[in-house]
Amino acid sequence: MTEMQGELREDIRLAAGELVSVRDFLRFAVSNFTAAGLVYGHGTTSALDEAAFLILASLKLPIHEMEPWLDARLTTPERRHLADVIAQRIETRKPAPYIVGEAWIGPYSFRADERVIVPRSFIGELLLGGADDLFDVSGGVQSALDLCTGSGCLAILLAQVFPDAEIVGADVSDDALAVARENVGDYGLEEQVSLVQSDLFAGLKGQQFDLIVSNPPYVRTETVVNFPPEYAAEPALAHDGGEDGLELVRLILRGAAAHLATGGVIVVEVGQERELIEAEYPDTAFQWLDTELSAGEVFMLRKEDLPG
Repeated sequence: MTEMQGELREDIRLAAGELVSVRDFLRFAVSNFTAAGLVYGHGTTSALDEAAFLILASLKLPIHEMEPWLDARLTTPERRHLADVIAQRIETRKPAPYIVGEAWIGPYSFRADERVIVPRSFIGELLLGGADDLFDVSGGVQSALDLCTGSGCLAILLAQVFPDAEIVGADVSDDALAVARENVGDYGLEEQVSLVQSDLFAGLKGQQFDLIVSNPPYVRTETVVNFPPEYAAEPALAHDGGEDGLELVRLILRGAAAHLATGGVIVVEVGQERELIEAEYPDTAFQWLDTELSAGEVFMLRKEDLPG
């Protein structure tokens, strides 16, 4: 810790000594996060949401319920702990999930640290919103692949949605797979979810799946180089999609047919690159799956509709 950081932490501790309730700390955190110009996007979209998540997670309270605890008085150790995590968020500019060690997709919690991108995906939102009907896989989903699995979050959600299916999570990063194994173990899914080290499809020769989902790196290299500290704290490998962001997406589209069973479906998250993808594949009938928080960022294709 630098001298300046130490002074900031001490200033926050002294100020926090005058705070009493969860409501007090929520207001205090929002004010300080706003003043510090923090950047969000790792499960939250504003200073208020970030402060609420950080406070509730640090106090081991349900993260979706702030109202019941707002006027709860905090103990001295709790106040000190909250002062520390608020200071840490400002000093380090690390995403809040790295500070508390967990991230959430819907009601599901996943371990998160600097070895892996913070778990988040619009595909998760789709899976939890009725994937069985949405994807309409011929014959049902008996096997599914989460390509670029990272923390294993989507592989775990696949197992929740399709409890009778065999699930594979594949990633090129050994560090990410180590975190994924911890998450799979937390949910007791070792018998259902297999984790494989693989550079896209390279380690999956001969395997076919009814459903493939993928949230691959799709950020343009220039953008990655200029990331704010919150995003730069994550592994660059998990973001960098090459010059135009689509290098890995092209490879996925090229290799998917060999790994989809007859009637199979692939679902891929691509960020803001819909226009570029449609221009590059004008004869491909992409079906775009919007969510409550996104539009035109996830596409679905059936095996027979994949570009040749």
